[in-house]
Amino acid sequence: MSAPPWSRELLDKSDLITPMAIRVAATLRLSDHLQAGASTVEALARAADVAPTALRRLMGHLEMAGLYRVLSDGTCEATELGAQLRSDIPDSGRDWLTLEGPTGRGELAFFRLLDALRSGQPVYSELYGRDFWTDVEGDPALAASFAQRMRASMEWVTPALLEQGNWEGVRHVVDVGGGNGALLRAVVGAAPGARGTLLDLEKTVETAAAEFKAAGVQERCRAVAGSFFDPLPAGGDVYLLANVLLNWPDDRATAILRRCAEAVAPNGRVMVVEGLLDVQTNQTDLDLRMLVYLGGQMRTTDGLRALGKAAGLDLRRVISLGEIRSLAEFTPA
Repeated sequence: MSAPPWSRELLDKSDLITPMAIRVAATLRLSDHLQAGASTVEALARAADVAPTALRRLMGHLEMAGLYRVLSDGTCEATELGAQLRSDIPDSGRDWLTLEGPTGRGELAFFRLLDALRSGQPVYSELYGRDFWTDVEGDPALAASFAQRMRASMEWVTPALLEQGNWEGVRHVVDVGGGNGALLRAVVGAAPGARGTLLDLEKTVETAAAEFKAAGVQERCRAVAGSFFDPLPAGGDVYLLANVLLNWPDDRATAILRRCAEAVAPNGRVMVVEGLLDVQTNQTDLDLRMLVYLGGQMRTTDGLRALGKAAGLDLRRVISLGEIRSLAEFTPA
């Protein structure tokens, strides 16, 4: 008896097995071990410290998924797709997919998506006993991995931001929640004569200050510890919020914007860089991540405009910076 015509498409789209099998391959570093010479299932099992019989079954499924090939002589090799899980290649997919990284840990919380929908609250802490930020910041390895991911994601956007941001005449940029400072360094470099102030939590600020010194921009860029829920360094021409507001529900996002409105110079700007659902329409998965991980949300242009109005800011323009980010520019009302 043949299956109903809808079954295959629904099963393919709802498959949990293949995504988890790929994440396990990333976590076990199977592509790294193959590259290092562990060419049989038995050798791979020894290198990864797993049961050979179980690994053989996993490799069978990953061969069907197109990541590996098991040859007639019993040896294994990575396909072009599987090689992207190697740690030694630029922009490796491994850091994004490993279950031991910040995103991999977060993805496991999606098994509680139903609970998040019923409560409207994040469920990450139900799985790990503490919220996402406390979990990441409490583990140096997780924090370093997360910082590297954020740096990589902004590298895709920064050229468009520098081109579209109208930096001429800017003298002081305050990067609110600026992480390791890579974006602020790029912005200050594009605005001759400008100086920058980065505000973030204490441990992050230490990293940013070291990065500023290593880049030789410590005279133009400084890092200060603080919270964006408290008064911000005042008088800046531009207050930059990159990937910040989507992490928070509306009341907290409005509070952050209000702090920027209080601090910005009368003729200054508040620049929000993040995806907007009516511009980057492919970001619905990130919107669900914000729900499950943090209780935040992605917004539409109108939604962001409403937050700004509540904080004393007028939305002046929105510019797409590509497939994953937009620039929304506010001025004091």
